[in-house]
Amino acid sequence: MLDLNDLAMFVQVVRAGSFSEAARRLRMPANTLSRRIDQLEGQLGTRLLHRSTRKLAPSAEGQALFERYAPALDQILEIERLHADVQAPSGSVRVTAMAGLFEFFRMEWLAEFYTRYPHVRIDFLLDDTPTDLIAERIDLAVRMGIETGSGFKVRRLAPNALILAASPAYLKRRPSPRTLRELAEHDCLTISNRQGRTMWRLQGPRGSQEVSVNSRFAVNDMRVLVQACRAGLGIALLPQLLVEPLIAKGQLTHVLPTYRRASTELGLQLVYTSRPPVPPAVAVFGDFLWEKLSEAMTSLSQS
Repeated sequence: MLDLNDLAMFVQVVRAGSFSEAARRLRMPANTLSRRIDQLEGQLGTRLLHRSTRKLAPSAEGQALFERYAPALDQILEIERLHADVQAPSGSVRVTAMAGLFEFFRMEWLAEFYTRYPHVRIDFLLDDTPTDLIAERIDLAVRMGIETGSGFKVRRLAPNALILAASPAYLKRRPSPRTLRELAEHDCLTISNRQGRTMWRLQGPRGSQEVSVNSRFAVNDMRVLVQACRAGLGIALLPQLLVEPLIAKGQLTHVLPTYRRASTELGLQLVYTSRPPVPPAVAVFGDFLWEKLSEAMTSLSQS
């Protein structure tokens, strides 16, 4: 019985006019391709190709074989292509994420994703306040510092590390606090909340401690909070992922460096709302986010 793969290789050689070009199209070594055609000729007991150092052409038997099988093989390949397109991930993925996601998640990465998966659409909802994942029809959430219910699949990427920072201009006006108690006397910048009173719980040399801070400016967008901190409005408790590059550039200064807020449960995480099996488009974008955010975290730890 003839091997359809060998027939397909033969058709490609005839169309390419050379073994080297056919091998390039088939992404295989030219000597391997030549050996497979030799095997096909041996199986059929006839010469299919006339070969010379300068020219390759089908024999009469090879031309007849080509004309008989090439159209059928084209139809088979088209059916396989259509089946692959159906199986390929497609559709829309609705993602909610922290407002500052694109401060470290590069647009070039999205271009790479769209090249891999041309039939997937991404709809981002950026907000630093907790989102009702079901009501907002969210497929995937990138969360940090937000508690997630037990009904969702969660992939924890990194602990939530927030550090205190202020601009050099602010610290020129107001000397940097030397103790946590002194922090309460400073202008602080916070994420909006309904309670009206802001309490920061921080880990330091004496373990976990709380301090009630004077919130002079509050906003529900982490990017705006970073901008306010850079503008010298006060001291903010910000994600290390966003702040470290600004500290390295001298745009912000680390305040009370022995204190931070860290939590594994409230760390950087991916949250899936779909029950298994996860839709293919959601699964591939979740894996892609995991890959790229892991790279960002590794780069930060090495900087």
